[in-house]
Amino acid sequence: QVQLVESGGGLVQAGGSLRLSCVASGRTFSHYAMGWFRQAPGKEREFVGGISWGGITRKYLDSAKGRFTISRDNAKNTVYLQMNSLKPEDTAVYYCAATQVVRSFVVPSEYDYWGQGTQVTVSS
Repeated sequence: QVQLVESGGGLVQAGGSLRLSCVASGRTFSHYAMGWFRQAPGKEREFVGGISWGGITRKYLDSAKGRFTISRDNAKNTVYLQMNSLKPEDTAVYYCAATQVVRSFVVPSEYDYWGQGTQVTVSS
């Protein structure tokens, strides 16, 4: 079993930065691939970034490339999403997720465990 808790969301002006954290509990965390997703009101849950358990493979939403960085520290059971140059369209609830079997990274149904979400609001 894996439990995930996100933090770090908040209100920021366009062009600003936030760092989201996701702390995992439960054994075998280092063997899980992790993903970040977001969901805006009235919209589908959207892939933002993913990282393999070893941290070598990383994938990003096209609009996030060059602005967002996903990383992990397995010794701390934590994954991060550093978000720079934020835009109003980045406003959403952000969720972290974990899976032992990753395919494309981008499909929510690939993930077995989800956090409760943290709100990110970017003002124009």
